[in-house]
Parts: sequence; structure tokens; C-alpha cells
Amino acid sequence: MQSFINNLKEYFATPLDTCLIILDMVILAVVTYLMCAFLRKNNAARLIKLFAAATIVGVCFYSLRDKMPVTGYIMSFVVLIVIFAYFTMFPHELKRGLWKIASPRESAGIYTAKYDCSYEELQQSVTEIVKAVQNMSKRNVGALIVIATDDLPMHIIESGTRLDAYVSCQLLESIFNTKAPLHDGAVYIRGDKIIAAGCFLPLTQKIDVDKDIGTRHRAAIGVTEEYDHLAIIVSEETGIISVARGGEIERYYDSEMLTDVLEQNCGLRATLSTSGKRRKK
Repeated sequence: MQSFINNLKEYFATPLDTCLIILDMVILAVVTYLMCAFLRKNNAARLIKLFAAATIVGVCFYSLRDKMPVTGYIMSFVVLIVIFAYFTMFPHELKRGLWKIASPRESAGIYTAKYDCSYEELQQSVTEIVKAVQNMSKRNVGALIVIATDDLPMHIIESGTRLDAYVSCQLLESIFNTKAPLHDGAVYIRGDKIIAAGCFLPLTQKIDVDKDIGTRHRAAIGVTEEYDHLAIIVSEETGIISVARGGEIERYYDSEMLTDVLEQNCGLRATLSTSGKRRKK
């Protein structure tokens, strides 16, 4: 006990040493919290337990490095190994984060769309989108609409046909008409403008996606994994309306729920009041 107290006195010998130790503990706590929160957000409960166990074991062995130098030295690299695992297992999430801070914009391949519409024009755009989606759902017309509130990836915009047209129910329905040349691609909307149509989106590489969903749904998940966008999907087999955000998809939206999520996404509503039954796939 006396030796333990003496060790503590050595650690806290000066005010500077005390501040550095406290700062060290705070940094470790923050990093641990952020890693666990990231894993929890990506449905990785097992990895959270593995990370916690590896950290505890690593700390224990590192504390015994004087008596077990080889093992202690190896276990001191546990955190680096875990970080490397993040880059391996969550490439899309990391890519999305890096894309947001990419600079300069030209070298990052970003298209800056004008977003200067009024509140009323934005509200009208939401109304037109909901009306078009409902009409296509009733007729089992497949559709994929991406709503962006920030800058757009140039390579996706250039993969389609630039329109820069005002959002309207009639235009959206005509684009996704099965006889139209652009109906197989995605429509990109920002504000009250349809920026492009017939765009090709990256498909998700997730293996736990429901096998019943089609290519449009996988593309919606893929683009929302990489970019901070919202995607609306209409199934051409069932007419079911789905919404993808953050790499997750929710199905069985009705007009009220769709209006709520669009208004919240566009900043027309402070909090999301969507209610009803939805099932993640």
C-alpha cells in the first residue's frame, strides 16, 4: 500500500504533471466514447464488446510491461489495430466523412448547386415530390429520387443528364415513365430544382440487406452511405414507398410520413414528427 501511495505521489509531483494526467484521461475517455458511438450507430454490438475486451486486456498487459516486456509491448498496439480495423470494415462511412471535409472543392469533384429558393418555393417542391411519388406508387412505377441539401458529387451528376428544371409532379412522372430514356437512373433534386436525371449511383456492399429489395433500393442505400443525402424509392413490383438515410432504409411510407421527412430534411420543420409503422430492411 505504501509503495502504491508513493507511486501516486510521483505521478502527481507537480501541477503540470497533474494537468497532463487529467488531460490524458479525458482524451482516452473521449476517444473511447466516440469509437463506441460509431460502432453502435453501425449496428456493431459485437464489435463494441470486442473493442472493450481488447482495450481492458491491452491496458492490463501494458501495466505489466516491466514483468512481461514482450507481451506488454505487443498489447500497447491494440488501439492501432482497432483503428486499422475501422478503416477495413467501415470504408463507406469513412469515405463519407472525408468527402464532407474535402478541399479544395474543385479537386474533390464537387458540384455546387444554387440553393436560393424561398420558403414557399421549397414547400411547393416538397408538395410536388410527394404528389408524384404517390401517383407512381399507385401505378407501380419504379422511381429513385435523391434529395440533397448540400453540395453534390460531380461524377454522379455527370453520369446523368443535366436538367436544372423546376420540380413538378408532371416532370417527375414523365422522367420515370417506363418508355422514357432516363427512367432507369436516379433523379437528383436540390431545393426547388431537378439538377439531373438518369444518374448512376453506387450500390451498397452490405451483405445483410434484404434479398427481396431490388437494385434501386441498393443504390439508395449506397449513395446515402457515402453522402449526406436522402433517397426516396418506389418499388415497381409492389408500389411500396421507401426512404433511405445514412445507409439505412425504411419502408412503407405514406404521403404524410413522406411529407414530414422531406420537410425535416429540407429544414422546413425543426423536428421530425413522422409516425406510423416502418420496417427497416
